[in-house]
Amino acid sequence: MNSTYILTLSCPDRLGLVHAVSGFLLSQRGNIEEANQFNDRDTGLFFMRVQFALNTPSESLLHDWSEFAASLDMQWRLHNTIQRMPTVLMVSQQGHCLNDLLFRWHSGALPIDIRAIISNHRDFYQLAASYNVPFHHIPVTAATKTQAETKALDVISAEGAELVVLARYMQILSDDMCNALSGKAINIHHSFLPSFKGAKPYHKAYDRGVKLIGATAHYVTADLDEGPIIEQDVARVDHTQTVEDLTAIGRDTESQVLARAVKWHSEHRVLLNGHRTVIFK
Repeated sequence: MNSTYILTLSCPDRLGLVHAVSGFLLSQRGNIEEANQFNDRDTGLFFMRVQFALNTPSESLLHDWSEFAASLDMQWRLHNTIQRMPTVLMVSQQGHCLNDLLFRWHSGALPIDIRAIISNHRDFYQLAASYNVPFHHIPVTAATKTQAETKALDVISAEGAELVVLARYMQILSDDMCNALSGKAINIHHSFLPSFKGAKPYHKAYDRGVKLIGATAHYVTADLDEGPIIEQDVARVDHTQTVEDLTAIGRDTESQVLARAVKWHSEHRVLLNGHRTVIFK
């Protein structure tokens, strides 16, 4: 039975990198099933994602690849596709993204393994139970924020989560928590920012007569809502639509954008390029 792997890498660009990587995989009797690469002329970096199959996985694969990659100054990761990405979801009182992710996961549309749901409210414990997912209620106040984040990180660590999704988790994470989750936490928000901050953004947008509603999924960093962007989308609206219509359209857009970001991340299609991302769709 074949074992299928996904290799992602970045390194300083030079001649012959595609040939070198494919040649190494050939030497391991690997069959390349999918390959994508990108040369960033601004930074001089080369990015690549390769999916390949091995009839008989070599015991020396990791050792041989490590030596090969070191000779080319590569940063890399190797993943076995049989392993679904352990994931923890965080939510507050808006459940559209949570419900969408749970359904997609349960129906097999997302290659993730949802291990737990963390919330600062109890609203969705029954939804979690209906999917047989452990639900952790961790209230957050100004006085208990540090302790609450410690408890949340304990759950994330105990579940072995490689991905944390803020599915409308309406709390600002501390710098320490952002650093602890660096590169593995995805957030979603409406793309009105910074124009309509705070509560009821769709009401404010309606009052201003906006013609576009959008959403942005990005990695979480200490810079609030300014992490590397993974996916964005927009929907056109007009004067005939009510604030309720705008809110519904916005929630649908948020759910779809977040689902795509989670899918690409869990399929190892997203590579960080400084403050930007390279997405091999």
